[in-house]
Amino acid sequence: MRQLKAGRQGIMLAESFDTVVIGGGQAGLAMGYHLARLKRSFVILDANPRTGDSWRNRWDSLRLFTPARYDALPGSRYPAAPWSFPSREDFSQYLSGYATEFSLPVRNAMRVTGLRRNGQRFVIEADGQRFEAANVVVATGWDLQPKIPSFAAGLSPDIRQVHAGQYKNPAQLSPGAVLVVGAGNSGADIALEVSRTHQTYLSGRHPGELPWRIDAPASRPLTLAVFFAFRHLLTRRTPLGRKARPQVLAHSGPLIRVKDRDLAAAGVRRVPRTEGTRNGQPQLADGQTLAVSNVVWCTSFRPETAWIHLPVFEAGGEPLQDRGVARNQPGLFFLGSLFQHSLASSMIHGVGRDAAYLARYIAAHRPAAPETSAETSPGSAAPRESAPS
Repeated sequence: MRQLKAGRQGIMLAESFDTVVIGGGQAGLAMGYHLARLKRSFVILDANPRTGDSWRNRWDSLRLFTPARYDALPGSRYPAAPWSFPSREDFSQYLSGYATEFSLPVRNAMRVTGLRRNGQRFVIEADGQRFEAANVVVATGWDLQPKIPSFAAGLSPDIRQVHAGQYKNPAQLSPGAVLVVGAGNSGADIALEVSRTHQTYLSGRHPGELPWRIDAPASRPLTLAVFFAFRHLLTRRTPLGRKARPQVLAHSGPLIRVKDRDLAAAGVRRVPRTEGTRNGQPQLADGQTLAVSNVVWCTSFRPETAWIHLPVFEAGGEPLQDRGVARNQPGLFFLGSLFQHSLASSMIHGVGRDAAYLARYIAAHRPAAPETSAETSPGSAAPRESAPS
């Protein structure tokens, strides 16, 4: 349904939907699958030119940290050996194929610049277009804006600085030593890669590691148990999950694939936290400075939420929500954030369950509009049932 609204630059054409999903990655696509099954009127707005680009834009050698058996979205199986680890390009292709298979109404190159409330409905502005909806699901992910410590400005201009979000391969780096700041999974992966061509230091709190090879056949029962715990035991409803959540949010999960012995064998030297600069060089927590030519910041990301013009965030930036349902904004939902419901919530194998919960909540609390047009309907019948993931 289209309506004419007066905008700042004249008349703006507004499209009306039951639900607008903002974000076309795995979270947004899983949400779309469940909304289509319930025959809701919805659209998915994706800032990327192509579905799957959120993964195509990551570093070249990236492989998923989860086996393919955990990499399928609702209603499908991942098309690879269950215990293989897909590349970023493989997973990108899977996402674009998934959107096509289930005829999900994804609008690419549609960056949302504003989200406001107008009475009982929401108004969404994206690249000069306007949408209205009774429900909005924010599924953009939280790895959008690189988080770099302020003291990075004190490093010598001769030091090449790259954040993990922009890192592609070692060819980006200058000759000379590399300091990788941040010792989680991304930091360990990148440190191992750059150590083949550069002297490499890895700085940061050790997050622990799985004490077995996740890709070893003999370890598969242990791997199954760990991912079961991520999904069912480490939740906000269990004492174990509530205890673990602050630690996970403050630091990161354990190293899944790379081991300490791999880093040591490659010549990667672990050093204390990087806490500042001295004479243009990075300074560690023990006072020493490192003479390096490159710093790769694997220091996580911060959410990009300036476009959400609603009072829905805590002082620390987390949304005020219960299992994805905004506490003080009826009809607003969040999907895909770290430990939203369980440790698996931000993982591919966990987001589908959270999406199903939100879709059922929307259907129960927000009756579908009595009329939809061909322009605003999902564009197909509800997805057929496939083998469960």
